[in-house]
Amino acid sequence: MSEKLNQLKEILGEVSDLNHAASVLSWDQNVNMPPMGGEARGQQMATLGKIAQEKFTNDQVGKLIDELKNQFPPASDEANLVRVTARNYDKAKRVPASFVAEQALATAKSFDAWVEAKGKSDFSIFQPHLEKMVELVQRYISFFPAGNHPYDTLLDDFEPGMKTSEVQEIFSALRPKQVDLLKKIKSAKQVKADFLHKKYNEKKVWDFSETIITQFGYDWKRGRQDKAPHPFETSFSVNDVRITNRFEADNPLATLFSAMHEAGHALYEQGVNPAYERTSLANGVSLAVHESQSRMWENLVGRSLPFWEYFFPQIKKLFPAQLAGVNVKSFYKAINKVEPTFIRVNADEATYNLHVMLRLELEIGMVDGTMKVKDLPEIWNAKMQEYLGITPPDNARGVLQDVHWSSGLIGYFSTYALGNLVSAQLWEKINKDIKGLDDQIRAGQFETLLGWLREKIHVHGRKYDPQDLVQKITGSKIDPTAYTRYLTRKYSDIYGL
Repeated sequence: MSEKLNQLKEILGEVSDLNHAASVLSWDQNVNMPPMGGEARGQQMATLGKIAQEKFTNDQVGKLIDELKNQFPPASDEANLVRVTARNYDKAKRVPASFVAEQALATAKSFDAWVEAKGKSDFSIFQPHLEKMVELVQRYISFFPAGNHPYDTLLDDFEPGMKTSEVQEIFSALRPKQVDLLKKIKSAKQVKADFLHKKYNEKKVWDFSETIITQFGYDWKRGRQDKAPHPFETSFSVNDVRITNRFEADNPLATLFSAMHEAGHALYEQGVNPAYERTSLANGVSLAVHESQSRMWENLVGRSLPFWEYFFPQIKKLFPAQLAGVNVKSFYKAINKVEPTFIRVNADEATYNLHVMLRLELEIGMVDGTMKVKDLPEIWNAKMQEYLGITPPDNARGVLQDVHWSSGLIGYFSTYALGNLVSAQLWEKINKDIKGLDDQIRAGQFETLLGWLREKIHVHGRKYDPQDLVQKITGSKIDPTAYTRYLTRKYSDIYGL
């Protein structure tokens, strides 16, 4: 059996290499590529995607999987490697290599169109490309057996085993509680935050963001931070995990929280068992669990009072004029100010999930055909008014703000909110296991926290199904209760509710 397992691992390694090569090209497209390089880049990525698909879906892989099933103890790495590979193989086998190539080429063109459309706030530039993305997604769904909802097929790619109905049920329970909290906050005295939007030196903010994530434990020998239109994390191996960030002149300190967010993803990837490299067990188990890590470091750590009791003296020393007369408690309240905003990535914790729920509704509508792409700007604005009481002044701050649809990543958005819920579930367990965690954070010490996450989550890669992993650690599957408790406690203190 060891010989056959080695044969399977060799093929998986080659597929992994091809996919990571495509990821390098994608990273470069976001960070370095000149504007005219898009078409050639799309062809390059299409070729790599087609070769990887053909190699992975070869009949030899299926034969090896069949021969290796039930040959190892159920809890072993080997058994889980075969199980996850079998699942991935079954899905990949249904998708023609020619389709993978077509999708890669269309995605490259779509991304370039999105960048131009966002820059000009002109949806008409992006509309035909998004229509093509939706058409491709609908064709992708057609390769699979019909489920309870066509969106199930897409969601399963990002959150294995999760059904659309489950997400809708979770969101239905969460939405009224968040809306009720928002109403209470609106009736309270608003916190002052004007000093966050003064002019801050970009390089100083950027360098300070790197100081913070270095202290978190981000390993610069295995990573780097570069500029891109939209912050993201990508990994080419456990020893090459990169993040990107951006600087917004009108919201300069957002760079700090974007760095914490993407570093949360990167810490996860840097912590995966190196033995899983170039196999189906590499990388994080799901996007909800991945988001739980990024949102934890960004919000439960990075927007906490103990965190700024340590870091505030440093940022005040860097920006004495901007923060003149500001103390740590007022800074803490300001960075947690609740105010509906147009941009999801800059949204406060009390409104963030509503942005995600909006996008989920639009994605489902696009997939099942009840919403037309040409109508999205109007629908988007109407739902922003319904959910958050604001209407975007232009499409750049509305329907064009996110990069995901330009890459064909439809089925992704709900995992952002699910990640929030998981982060709170994990946080309650962490605080039971790590006594005096607030004092450690207050002292700028994150080693014990990172060690806990590495042991319980990171090292396992994709060995466990996501819901099983969450239940194994917290005692329940993904549930909104802990997050509701967290929000209520935090904002009751900030706003005196």
